[in-house]
Amino acid sequence: MTENVAITRLWPLPDAGPLDDPTLAGLYPRLAMPHLRVNFVASIDGAVELEGHSAGLSGPPNGPDKRVFGLLRMLCDALVVGAGTLRHEAYRALRLDERRRSWRREQGLSEYPTLVVVSRTLNLDPESAAFADAPVRPVVLTHARATAPSGLDAVADLVRRGDERVDLAAGLAELRRRGHGQLLCEGGPHLFGSLTADDLVDEICLTVAPLLTGPGAARITAGPTTPPRGMALRHVLAGGDDSLLLRYTRADD
Repeated sequence: MTENVAITRLWPLPDAGPLDDPTLAGLYPRLAMPHLRVNFVASIDGAVELEGHSAGLSGPPNGPDKRVFGLLRMLCDALVVGAGTLRHEAYRALRLDERRRSWRREQGLSEYPTLVVVSRTLNLDPESAAFADAPVRPVVLTHARATAPSGLDAVADLVRRGDERVDLAAGLAELRRRGHGQLLCEGGPHLFGSLTADDLVDEICLTVAPLLTGPGAARITAGPTTPPRGMALRHVLAGGDDSLLLRYTRADD
């Protein structure tokens, strides 16, 4: 097994050595109140992708970003992702290794988080691995006028909120009614922009990859202009690959 690239804490309270997984998980706590955490990686100059995919920014499987990526999935009740990102990044079934499933069982959680796909058009393939191989039945959050493809309701729960567009606030409220209080969103940019516009984002986890990609790539957020919102920095971690891992929450938390 390849050894993980080290992660150390720079601020606050710098650590003398690398963080182990239990300590690292403690820096991204599950909260008693409903909470929406967003996780993204970007280059130094703000790109959300490299050669068309976010994986080019994330580094190797044992790198700091992938390590936190896996921990955040372990910690959430449900993983929320836009349909475009699901297709573009070729999401597979949302599974965890035995070590992380064991941690969830010890915390009284289900073995796997639930995949939630937000889709305006329901342009989804029921036979894709994200649905067909899912260990927990996924949820598709859409609106009343969207037409579902044949077979989608056999592999996912369709939750319709909103008449002509997805009502994200009502959709998240339904997820929380189902017991999914701790939500993790992995994008994409349009979903992140919509969540920001509706003031639903409680936390941002951002990995800054040590790359200059040049012009052309999109940012981590997209959509209509919204008023700026203040956020408070909670920690700064340094990856042994020269990446930075930042955690922000609402400034009034």
